[in-house]
Amino acid sequence: MAVEDIVKELNKLSVLELVELKKALEEEWDVTAAAAAPVMVAAGAPAGGGGGEGGGAAEEKDSFDVVLTAAGDKKIQVIKVIRELTGLGLKEAKAVADEAPAPVKEGAAKDEAEQMKAKLEEAGATVELK
Repeated sequence: MAVEDIVKELNKLSVLELVELKKALEEEWDVTAAAAAPVMVAAGAPAGGGGGEGGGAAEEKDSFDVVLTAAGDKKIQVIKVIRELTGLGLKEAKAVADEAPAPVKEGAAKDEAEQMKAKLEEAGATVELK
């Protein structure tokens, strides 16, 4: 079955059916929806060289993980920003905020990672780029 055919079939499902599907896939592959997309992106990336030189490696790095370390006092605002940045549903975005420290996005380009960090910090979260 082609990917386009799968997408067409998924478009026919109700929201409740999609939630059930998500749960079934999470259980089957032992992943969460928040982690699944970045893992698939990272799997397609070429393996980097080993070692590196302390501070020099950070300058050469071209992909970053945006990690939410704390949701802060304005958790609802942070959840809204997580949804905006990732396209996650309310429940999944809340889970990311509740499970801090948790990755918001893995393998993001430097500019994208810095923009995500700025938006999350503006909403009141504490964020690290790794």
